[in-house]
Amino acid sequence: MYLLALETSCDETACAILKDGRALVTSVVASQMDIHARYGGVFPEVASRQHVLSITPVIAQALSNAGITLNDVEAIAVTRGPGLPGSLVVGLNAAKGLALGLGKPLIGVNHLEGHIYSAWLYEAVEQNPPPEPQFPLVALLVSGGHTELNLMRGHLDYQRLGATLDDAAGEAFDKVARLLKLPYPGGPMIEKEARNGNPAAFDFPRAWLEGTYNFSFSGLKTAVLREVRRLEAEGRVLPVADLAASFQAAVIEVLYVKTMQAARQYGVREIVVGGGVSANAALRQAFLRQNEFKVHIPPLKYCTDNAAMVAAAGYARFRMGQVSGMEIDVLPTWPLS
Repeated sequence: MYLLALETSCDETACAILKDGRALVTSVVASQMDIHARYGGVFPEVASRQHVLSITPVIAQALSNAGITLNDVEAIAVTRGPGLPGSLVVGLNAAKGLALGLGKPLIGVNHLEGHIYSAWLYEAVEQNPPPEPQFPLVALLVSGGHTELNLMRGHLDYQRLGATLDDAAGEAFDKVARLLKLPYPGGPMIEKEARNGNPAAFDFPRAWLEGTYNFSFSGLKTAVLREVRRLEAEGRVLPVADLAASFQAAVIEVLYVKTMQAARQYGVREIVVGGGVSANAALRQAFLRQNEFKVHIPPLKYCTDNAAMVAAAGYARFRMGQVSGMEIDVLPTWPLS
């Protein structure tokens, strides 16, 4: 079966077509990064207007890439939330129009579960598909707006073990990037600078929150701010690379250690890491160099927002009979569990 999926939760207009649940036929993403760079972050109203302009061409491009027509599609999946309300409305209304016009099922998907289900994807052209993740597993979701650990005993079964109490990891990356006067997007810029820095140059704090699997990065962000102000007061040139590397090391250590502890405590077989921050090379290396658990991290192009992950999660819902009605609305603050 072919499933068409749309994603417009923030500033990426995306459409993907999935075959038989896991085989990705095509994924098209129209990025607004250059548009929002002038604002130093995503400007919601501009994002929603750009989605209106991009959604139809993106769908047309995906169908052309796949060599199919809308009549070949058997279901429509779409991100329902969480995200920017104006952006979500564009994608949901487009999906409703397609589903209604074609007489096909509509499937509302949680954006966060999409990041997790990106681990199930593989390119349709691959001769030997990789094995899919096996339950039970621990899923680390780490993005610009969310950082949380979930235990999954089966498909769509999410038990939240812990979450951020303040800033998400990706949000902390962006805020520290601004402190270091790095351009938007901040996360990739921190990673780039950190490659040439010493991660032990500054002893930034780790908020372990003992006895829980929660996270906190606001104290770390404040520690970087104080260090920057101290160096500037002394008239010194900021050692940006060292500051970036030390900050990044502090974030990654907490994410890695807590995830591994949870995996051991709950006796899981595997770990899934998803979300925009999972594109960070140092975070990926931390998980992939250990051999205690099998770890699934999606390819870089499926770590950031895309419709392929929405298609994978949508198929899981479709297979379990979780089809939406035309009355559904967007859920800008929709929690995963």
